[in-house]
Amino acid sequence: MPALLLLGACRSQYKSLQPAPQRDAHCIEKFAPQFSNQLYSTQVDILKHHLSGLLFFKQMPDSSMRLVFANEMGFKFFDFEFTKSGAFVKHYVFDKMDKPAVVKTLRKDFELVLLHPDLSQARVLTGNGLQYTAVPTEKGNNYFITDTACNQLVRIEKSSAKKPVVIVKMWHYQQGTPDSISVHHTRFKFNITLQKTQRAKD
Repeated sequence: MPALLLLGACRSQYKSLQPAPQRDAHCIEKFAPQFSNQLYSTQVDILKHHLSGLLFFKQMPDSSMRLVFANEMGFKFFDFEFTKSGAFVKHYVFDKMDKPAVVKTLRKDFELVLLHPDLSQARVLTGNGLQYTAVPTEKGNNYFITDTACNQLVRIEKSSAKKPVVIVKMWHYQQGTPDSISVHHTRFKFNITLQKTQRAKD
């Protein structure tokens, strides 16, 4: 019996999903937030550290996206850029956060939030009353999960081979951007929550 329980625990929660090749993977593109100049009240918990402040998303004239996170006093924690082609640029990171693993994790998290996946190898699956657009990654898949009609984004999961390791949720889209965003890591304490405050001035 213990062996059977162990096998059950190791079974992939995605194994029951069924292919739906007739459905269009590109339907998820409409859920990409249309950030222009938006401010979000932001809480970041990284292991034993808690940071709070404002995260500014700014669309630049060259179509790149700039992300600047600072506290209410103006102390900057990080300044990142995602270019039009999808390349990542680290302009600045506060010394205590400037660790390769932390920067890489933040990069991957915000790539999920910006929702510009390469859909060239995507597969559409269904199960549990939901639609899963699976985008292959080095260690698993990114799953963009919607209702079966692809009218509502339920969540995004970055998975290992068997289960989610990062869960992203975005709620209450208004004028193309979500009012609330959460990023939750399942294996260690690394969480981000954002609540829209206002549209920033140009």
